[in-house]
Amino acid sequence: MKKIILIRHGKSAWNYPELTDHERPLAERGLRDVPKMAARLKEKGIYPDLILSSTAVRAAHTAIIMAEGLAINPDKISYQDNLYHSSAGLLRKILQGQDDQHSLIFMVGHNPGMNELIWSLGGDIENLPTSGIFGFKIQAAHWLNFKPEHVEPWFFDYPKKAL
Repeated sequence: MKKIILIRHGKSAWNYPELTDHERPLAERGLRDVPKMAARLKEKGIYPDLILSSTAVRAAHTAIIMAEGLAINPDKISYQDNLYHSSAGLLRKILQGQDDQHSLIFMVGHNPGMNELIWSLGGDIENLPTSGIFGFKIQAAHWLNFKPEHVEPWFFDYPKKAL
């Protein structure tokens, strides 16, 4: 069995008009919420073998904070340009191409692609909020079989969710 945790980057700062969208950093709320979500994953005993992250500053920083919060070696983060504003189809192809040695992967990215992927896999949510996480279990031994017919929702969590 494989598992994937989709993580939307933390809330980004909009008060830097000179920066491109790709360069926007995390806002104070993002800096507060991402460690909170890492702590919740730690409480559940969920630790990734690999973290795939968009190269956008807000996503990359989210991946780093997640790794720090889970005491994961930052060498386990793979920054990929193609995760920046990817479609659901491209996100699925990226996951299908992963090495089978990885049983649990975190993917840090952006909407609308994350929402579209969740919906295409049967996840019943309106929106994956910033710092939100959605987990899936894949009933397959190979990432190549990351397809809707092999996937089941595992859990959904976000910063404002009551525990």
